[in-house]
Amino acid sequence: MPPHCLSAEDEQRCRRLLAGATARLRARPAAAAVLVPLCSVRGIPALLYTLRSSRLAGRHKGDVSFPGGKWDPTDQDVVHTALRETREELGLTVPEEHVWGILQPVYDQQKTTVVPVLAGVGPLDPQSLRPNPEEVDKVFALPLAHLLQEQNQGYTHFCQRGHFRYTLPVFLHGPHRVWGLTAIITEFTLQLLAPGAYQPRLALPKWSTG
Repeated sequence: MPPHCLSAEDEQRCRRLLAGATARLRARPAAAAVLVPLCSVRGIPALLYTLRSSRLAGRHKGDVSFPGGKWDPTDQDVVHTALRETREELGLTVPEEHVWGILQPVYDQQKTTVVPVLAGVGPLDPQSLRPNPEEVDKVFALPLAHLLQEQNQGYTHFCQRGHFRYTLPVFLHGPHRVWGLTAIITEFTLQLLAPGAYQPRLALPKWSTG
């Protein structure tokens, strides 16, 4: 893993790479957005995740996710959706200038567009956060070094009626398994932050990325 992946130089490189997509996607409506919080935990670069509350309705309760949610009419754009939801879920206020850019959107099986917004949130102790218990059961961080180790990476093949349909990445051996759209967004993030250090696992259906 590049030791400089949280440096000012790397931030500028990522901002440049994301600038075109960010300008284009901020102008588009989207059903939902998530924040991908890039943080430093005791000096170690990491991504911040949440464990969705088991009290939530729907099929994704209890899943690992990034903070985020549905667009609200008061939101100016998808960036504001991600920042607002992060503030509501975690009590974490991220200034807009800390946003590095927008990653490739993903789509769930209901074809809902989910836009990932990458932001640097700086040094952070996940245990100091006070998440909304109605939405979040737990907050935890996974070091980039952990995510980039091959023994912590897996994949799941999905078949239908005996035929291969698609492959999704899975990240293992942390406090909780990272899978589904959150794993896809994690993969996009690793490819951006550590080019050449991560071997993509994705073989996706049309509804998953765009």
